[in-house]
Amino acid sequence: MARIHFLGLLSFLFALGNTACASGETVASINTSSGLVEGQIASGTAGVSEYLGIPYAKPPVGNLRWAPPQRFSGSSVINATSFGNTCPASPSITSASQLQSTPDLQITPQGVEVMMSLLSQQNVTYSEDCLTLNVWTKPQSGEEKKAVLFWIYGGSFTSGTTDNKGYNGKHLADLEDVVVVSANYRVGVFGFPGNPDSRTNLGLLDQRLAVEWVRDNIAEFGGDPERITIFGQSAGGSSVDYFSYAWTADPIVAGFIAESGTVFTPGTPATADAAAQSWYNLTATLGCGDASSDASAVSSCMKALDWQTVQNGIVHGSGLSSVSGGFGPSVDEIVVFSDYPTRATEGNVTKRPLLIGSNDYEVGLFKVLFGLEGVTYPEAEWQFLQLSIYTCPIGERALASVYNGVPTWRYRYFGNFPDLHLSTLPDSGAWHGHETTAIFGTDLDIQSVLGRTEAQEQISAYMRGMWAAFAKDPVNGLTNYGLPTYTPLQSTLLRLGYNNATGPNAASPAQYDIGCVIAEPLADAVVAIGLL
Repeated sequence: MARIHFLGLLSFLFALGNTACASGETVASINTSSGLVEGQIASGTAGVSEYLGIPYAKPPVGNLRWAPPQRFSGSSVINATSFGNTCPASPSITSASQLQSTPDLQITPQGVEVMMSLLSQQNVTYSEDCLTLNVWTKPQSGEEKKAVLFWIYGGSFTSGTTDNKGYNGKHLADLEDVVVVSANYRVGVFGFPGNPDSRTNLGLLDQRLAVEWVRDNIAEFGGDPERITIFGQSAGGSSVDYFSYAWTADPIVAGFIAESGTVFTPGTPATADAAAQSWYNLTATLGCGDASSDASAVSSCMKALDWQTVQNGIVHGSGLSSVSGGFGPSVDEIVVFSDYPTRATEGNVTKRPLLIGSNDYEVGLFKVLFGLEGVTYPEAEWQFLQLSIYTCPIGERALASVYNGVPTWRYRYFGNFPDLHLSTLPDSGAWHGHETTAIFGTDLDIQSVLGRTEAQEQISAYMRGMWAAFAKDPVNGLTNYGLPTYTPLQSTLLRLGYNNATGPNAASPAQYDIGCVIAEPLADAVVAIGLL
C-alpha cells in the first residue's frame, strides 16, 4: 500500500496529484483494510486532511445486534467526507427549549450554545450501522511518522458521538504535529445490554477493534503505529482505564490519558446481576419476557424489534439516577473485572505511562443539568460528589499506577473562561468536560457569543502541547516538557490553568485529597512501601 510520508509540501503535492487546498475538495486517496478512502481538506486549517466515516466493523444489525464487533474488510472506494451515523443513544439535552433559566438557575447565552453543541446530538443521523472512525492528519510537514492520539468520547455510556464539533480533531492535528483519530462505539443497551444470554461490554470491544484498525492502517496516513495513545473524557476516560486492565497481554497502545474517569469510580462497574436486571426490566416492558422466561427466546424477540422501539423502552430517572440509565460496563471477568484494587496490587494492569486528572468543579455541569429537572442538592452534597466521584478515584488510580512503577502524571484543571460559562447562578466553574475544548481547540466552534481571553489562548496552547508531548514520547515527553512525575507525598499534582495562569503550578495532592479513602488491599500495599 502506498504511503504518504512526505516532508516537503512540494513533494507532497507532486506525489499526490489530486490534492486540493480548499475545504471540501479531495485530498490523497488512501488504501486501507476497509477500502480506498477519499477525504478532504479540513475547513479552517492549514492543510489538514480529514477522512471521516471510515467503517472499521461490520454493521451490528440483524444477527450481529448484541454480538461482538466483526472486522470490516473492503476494497471499494469510500467517500470519507462526512461523519458516519451516530449509534443509538439517550442524550441528556435534546433541544434548546430545555435550557430555560429560572430564578435559581441563570444559564448564559454561550452556555446554551455550548451545551447544545456538546450534549444534544441534535444534528446527527442515528443508526445501528454506526461503527466508523475518523482520521485527521497533516503529513506534508513535521515528523514523517507522527504520534497518534486516539479519542474516546464520554456520555455516561448512554450517549456520545464523534460527529461533535467539540471533538473535531482538525485543530489538534494542525497545531501539534500529531495524527488524531476518533471512533464511534455502541452505547446504552446496544453497547452494554447486560443480557446473560450473550456477551456484554460490546462498546468496549468496539473500542478495541477500532484501535486494532489504527494499528494496522495508520501508517498509510503518516501515523506511527508504535506511538498510539488513547485518551478520553468521563465515560471515555473510564474506557481508557478499562482498556488498561483488559488488554495487558497485547495492549497495542503506548500510553493512556484518562480525563475525569477511571475504573475506581464508586458504584462502577455494575455487577452481572444488576446488569441482567436492567436488561430484563427492559425486555418485560417491551413484551419479550423476563428473567423467568427462556433467555434465548427473550434475545430472539428483542432482536426482532426495530432499534427505535428498543431505545424508547428505556426508562430514565432524574438527578443521579439518570446518569447511566442502567446500561453501562458490567463485570464479566473478561474485559471488565470485579477486583481492580486487587488487580492493581498484583500488577495485572498494563504498565505503560499514564496521564490522569480531573477538573476543579466537575459538578458545575451537573448543577445545571439537574437544575433543569428541578433537582438540587445542598452545597455540601455537591462537594461530597466532587470528592467521591472524581477527586478520590482519580487519586487512587494514580496511586495504583505509581505503585506499579509506571511513569505517572496527575493534574487538576482550573480553567474558568467567559466564553465557556454555562451559568452565572450558580457559577459553573471548571465544569465536567471543560478541559476538552482546550485540548481540541474548539471553544470557538461550539459557541459564537464570546471570544477567547489572552490567558485562555495561552493555557489552551500549553495543554495541547502537553497532551501532544505525552503522545510523542509517553515515557519522557512530559518530563522534557518540565513536568514532575506524580509522587503522592510530594508537591507533584499539576494544577493546570490555576488562577488563569499558564504552566503546571505543582501542589501537594493532600490539599485536595483530604477525606479520601483508599480501598484495600491497595491501601495496605502502598503504605507498606512508603507511598502513603
